[in-house]
Formats: sequence, structure tokens, C-alpha cells
Amino acid sequence: MRIGELSKRTGVSIRMLRYYEEQRLLSATRTSGGYRDYTEDAVERVGRIRCLLDSALPTAVVRTVLASLCGGAEAERPLLGVLERELAGLDERMGRLARSRAHLAGLIEDVRVRTRG
Repeated sequence: MRIGELSKRTGVSIRMLRYYEEQRLLSATRTSGGYRDYTEDAVERVGRIRCLLDSALPTAVVRTVLASLCGGAEAERPLLGVLERELAGLDERMGRLARSRAHLAGLIEDVRVRTRG
């Protein structure tokens, strides 16, 4: 199938599909006319890519996960360790955001108190 059809079937823009290919998350063969030609499996793979990216994983980790799940030769590290490190990093970022939010909420309350009186 051509890129336009894959886009319609997955709801992912053509530009984003090209980006996935650039990041080696998705691959296509080329027709004699130079058009991308995707297999039927690409629909499911794009769904997996979207799910993994929605989980806040960087494309390099998504590539590792896909390689591990799909049995590719690119899997270099144990998948569990990679995902655990990503989760720890996400927890750390969430902690920093929670502290920033608490500071901002405190500042807002201080301003409210000053403007009341």
C-alpha cells in the first residue's frame, strides 16, 4: 500500500509516517516509480509506534522495543532494563513537575492573599 493509504488507515499524517521511516521505526520498499510501498503489517506497526510514543518513550527506545517485540536483530539491550530506566526517568520528571506545581500554587495563593487585603 502507498503512504497515503497507510495514512488514511492509521490516522497518522504522511509527514509523521516519513518521520517514522527516517527514525527507522517503519520501513517500506520502493516501487519502480520511487513510491513507498508498505506491507499490510505496517498498519499494526504504526499503531504500536503511536502507543509507545504516547507512553513518552523516545524514538530510540521505541526502536529497541519494536526490535525486541518483533524479533529484529537491532535489539541490543534487555528490554526490561530499558523500560525500567525510562520509567525511573519519567518518575523523576514527574516529581520535578509536582514540586514546580506546588511552588506555583503557593505563589498564586500569596498573590491572592495580597490582592484581597
